[in-house]
Amino acid sequence: MSEIVGVNDYHYKQEPEWAQVEIKGKVSDMATDSSNHVYLAVRTTQAEDDNTGVIMVLDSTGHFVHNIGADKLKTPHHIWISPDDEIYLTDCEDHVVRVYDRTGNLTQIIGTPGQPGMPEAPFNMPTCAVQSSSSGDIFVSDGYRQNRIHRFNNDGELKLSWGKGDRNQYDWELFGLGTPSTSKGEFNTPHSLTLSADGRVYVMDRSNHRVQVFNEEGTYINEWALPHPNKAATDNEGMLHIATWEGIAIFDLEGKTLGKWGMDSQWKGGHGICVDSNANIYTTGVEMSIHRFSRV
Repeated sequence: MSEIVGVNDYHYKQEPEWAQVEIKGKVSDMATDSSNHVYLAVRTTQAEDDNTGVIMVLDSTGHFVHNIGADKLKTPHHIWISPDDEIYLTDCEDHVVRVYDRTGNLTQIIGTPGQPGMPEAPFNMPTCAVQSSSSGDIFVSDGYRQNRIHRFNNDGELKLSWGKGDRNQYDWELFGLGTPSTSKGEFNTPHSLTLSADGRVYVMDRSNHRVQVFNEEGTYINEWALPHPNKAATDNEGMLHIATWEGIAIFDLEGKTLGKWGMDSQWKGGHGICVDSNANIYTTGVEMSIHRFSRV
């Protein structure tokens, strides 16, 4: 019998065997389209310079539909799909954002493949890209090496950046370089971001253990504490569902906790997350394998 998890008005049935296909690699993130197809950002177990990453598309029952980006992707990181079913993928090790149409055709590349940006310039291992429903602009967290948020117009032209642009916890832990920043409006591994319908930008400031909120001009609004926020997704009601290494947390747009629960040892930890139109949650575990939680 499947375990029921959740609290308050948010309860879910775990479906650990939902995916009806063998996934050769690690699922870094997932997103759903208007038909509730699930798009998996898959990193293969081969060398990252082999271009063996892929976007794997499953239907709502977990069966394979098709692949996107085969032989073109290095390290798929986070994926987001617009209401018009445009697909935004950050290819972290290739230093670009790739945009696909609903049929899987590549329509846009932001950044230069294989070329990391100079300090404070896009991109050096970007982590997430989302389009604003209010302005149409594209917001990108340049999270692993730049500590910046960039705003582009729909043609991919840079309009604005904010954040210190210094090395972050990722470099500090691995190489002993840089001093992570804890100041308001600055970041220490901005691992992803999402936007509300009214244009507020929610940044998962992972190594600072907080969510920071800005307007689209980069003006700081507020923040709240949350250990290791990795990825946020909004549901049909605009509520924030956040995957952390400790489990899943649900907030309203002002930071009020609506639900929070940890996973058992098999499922603990979430790197990516999405919510479909039926309020079902998909997330990745600590081993970057896919899990579905069906709303009950």
